[in-house]
Amino acid sequence: MKFRIVAVGRVKSGPEKDLVDEYMGRLKRYCACELVELKHNDGERMLREASGATLIALDAAGEAPDSRGFARLIERYASHGKGVIAFVIGGAEGLPAQVRQAAHATWSLSALTLPHRLARVVLAEQLYRAMTILRGEPYDK
Repeated sequence: MKFRIVAVGRVKSGPEKDLVDEYMGRLKRYCACELVELKHNDGERMLREASGATLIALDAAGEAPDSRGFARLIERYASHGKGVIAFVIGGAEGLPAQVRQAAHATWSLSALTLPHRLARVVLAEQLYRAMTILRGEPYDK
């Protein structure tokens, strides 16, 4: 299993970057995980970065599973294809229509609109939480 997070914008130094780095480091104990930062909300580039992976579009209008449901969905999608899941986070304008249309699924991290920096933190944390759930391990805060 491998996770790829494709996101618009760059998280500079600060608390958000520290948290993303913390959870990405924890995730690497379970599987490969990479973060691809894009300068622009370019749908074609997003699709190229997600090529060959199961594409999950992150959008407030998507399916909103709880943490256990999120883990079950991760497990289901990881068993498809090459076991690579790409999560795409759009910029301030949201996701381009071509990305939403190409997505295998659309998930919501919250009914609230999250800035891209915070969405990365929430996603990285939930991916780590999903892995602990799937392994039956306690969540290490």
